[in-house]
Amino acid sequence: MGRVLLYVSLIVLGLAFSLPFLWMISSALKDNPQTYTVPPIWIPRPAHPENFPDALTFLPFGLYALNTLRIAIPAAIGTVLSCAVVAYGFARLRWSLREPLFFLCIATMMIPFQVRMVPLFITFKNLGWINTFLPLIVPNWFGVPYFIFLLRQFFRTIPWDLTDAAKIDGCNELRTLWSVILPLAKPALAVVALFSIINAWNDYLGPLIYINDPDKLPIALGLQALRVSSTSATDTRLWPYLMAASTATILPILLLFFFAQRTFIEGITLTGVKG
Repeated sequence: MGRVLLYVSLIVLGLAFSLPFLWMISSALKDNPQTYTVPPIWIPRPAHPENFPDALTFLPFGLYALNTLRIAIPAAIGTVLSCAVVAYGFARLRWSLREPLFFLCIATMMIPFQVRMVPLFITFKNLGWINTFLPLIVPNWFGVPYFIFLLRQFFRTIPWDLTDAAKIDGCNELRTLWSVILPLAKPALAVVALFSIINAWNDYLGPLIYINDPDKLPIALGLQALRVSSTSATDTRLWPYLMAASTATILPILLLFFFAQRTFIEGITLTGVKG
């Protein structure tokens, strides 16, 4: 009976969490009258699947998706490489001031982006990086505190015998990191890469500050542009178009998580387990 109650509770909570997603899909298949009907209509009659191609061609969402990938992929690569190197130094090397500097690194997580926004904008403006993708990519190549902490915890679970054996064979620290640590840390690296891609895919404030060219807009700003354009257009379906575009833009992230979920869950589960 306890297990039955547990599964019933999980099903109820799962449905509750999925309601916004189901409502988004339902609204994407409606027309305007069905969208504003009270009480709400969950199953559109008739359905309008043409909302998806119409919404995605109303503005160049293919270009927006390509711009997002141009940001997300280099940012993910830089995040994985830089955070792996820094985390290895904090987890596997013995040197003075290691712990104070690690806590200082973690303490930077308490500084919100809004506090750093103006100084960063001035810095990137002086570098001539405004209206380019560089402000959204380059900072990730210098480490992200949260991911450094995540990888450090994972690296600490790897037995020291493996790295000692590598050093006996003549490997330096970088070779040990590349040949021993990183192959064993694939689940944690996958988690870092996935989180980095999701952050870049959903980032709204960063591109809003640094990107001015309409041809360089990412997905998040593309949805905002669709909302503004649909409001000013005549005889259009504002909410159905917006919901259709939103559904289409989150599908790549859902597919990415679906195919990488085993590695993702393994990385989250093993991180922080001291063995």
